[in-house]
Amino acid sequence: MSKLKHYETMFIIKPTLTEEEIQSQVELVEATIEKNGGEIVTRDNMGSRELAYEIDKNKRGYYFVIYFKCVPKGIAEIERNYRISENILRFIFIKYESKKDIASWTKMSDQAAKKAQK
Repeated sequence: MSKLKHYETMFIIKPTLTEEEIQSQVELVEATIEKNGGEIVTRDNMGSRELAYEIDKNKRGYYFVIYFKCVPKGIAEIERNYRISENILRFIFIKYESKKDIASWTKMSDQAAKKAQK
């Protein structure tokens, strides 16, 4: 079995969705990560923000970051699910590999977890 790697994914959800629809979309992303061999460590709801540029006639979006560990082959399927979702405007994956990167990932995920508890 391949080793779990450290990842961060940030995605932007359409601003036209209701609170429930946004929550449902985040849960769907989390379920997709778990279904593809991922373990979610924490998530950071960054809220509604103005986009750097208009995407599909949207000037704002809901930003979410999920810190997780996953087998590398699971990422392609998670990405495929992002692409077919009409509610996700943009997304990115960041892989942390070196000891320094993983230490940084751990610090950021700890901060996000503390923020979520407030």
